[in-house]
Amino acid sequence: MRPGVISMRLRYLYMMLPLLGSCLILSAMTDEDGFVTLFNGRDLTGWVGDTRYYTVDEGLLNVRKQPVPGEGQLDANVQPGNLYTAQEYANFILRLEFKLTPGANNGLGIRAPLLGNAAYAGMELQILDNTAEKWANLKPWQYHGSIYGVVPSQRGHLRPVGEWNKQEVIADGRRITVTLNGTVIVDANIDEASHNGCLSGHKHPGLLRSRGHIGFLGHGDEVSFRNIRIRDLDAR
Repeated sequence: MRPGVISMRLRYLYMMLPLLGSCLILSAMTDEDGFVTLFNGRDLTGWVGDTRYYTVDEGLLNVRKQPVPGEGQLDANVQPGNLYTAQEYANFILRLEFKLTPGANNGLGIRAPLLGNAAYAGMELQILDNTAEKWANLKPWQYHGSIYGVVPSQRGHLRPVGEWNKQEVIADGRRITVTLNGTVIVDANIDEASHNGCLSGHKHPGLLRSRGHIGFLGHGDEVSFRNIRIRDLDAR
C-alpha cells in the first residue's frame, strides 16, 4: 500500500478515536435492558444543584444533615437543598436503591424544574421513614412513595430502617407507577387523580409538565442512595 494512503487512514483513525471512546463509555454504562447509569459511584458528574449537602463515599450518594464548610457549592439556578440530573426526562423507568436513617425525610422529584418547590412545580414522590413516631399523624398522601399532595401510597412495604430498599418509578404519559421492594404502592393517572382538585387542597401546576429533571429533595436528614439507573422510554 502506498505511504500516502497509509497516512490518510492513520489520520482518519486518529480523528475517530474520541467518538469510539464515547461509544465504549456509553456501552459500559448501559445494561442489556437499556438502563443507563445516572450515578457513577465516584463523583457527581451529570448532576447539578446544591452539592453542599451531598457526598460520594464508597460508591454511595449520601445526603447529609448539614453542609461542611468549604465543601460543595450552592448553584443559584437550583432550589437550595436539591440535587438534580443535568438532563431532563419525560417518560422513563427509574430504578434505585435507598437506605433510611431513623425519622428520615427526603423526596424524589420527577419532571421538575430546577427552581421552585418540586412538590408543586413538578412532582415529588415522598421518601420517608413511615415508622417514625414524629410522622404518625401525617396525611395519607405524605407517606413514602406517595405523589405528594395528589396520590396516597400503599404502606407497609418499607424494609426496616438501616436496610436497603429497592424502588422503581415508571412515568409513562399521564400514568405514574411506583413499585417498592416488589410491591406496587402507587399506580395512578395523574389527570384522574387531580380532576376534582388535589388532596392537599393546593394547586399543583407541575402535574401538567410533560418533562423535567429527576432529583433528590433534601430536608436535612441523612439518606443514602445507590444503583441509580434509568431507561428512557422515548428512546424506544
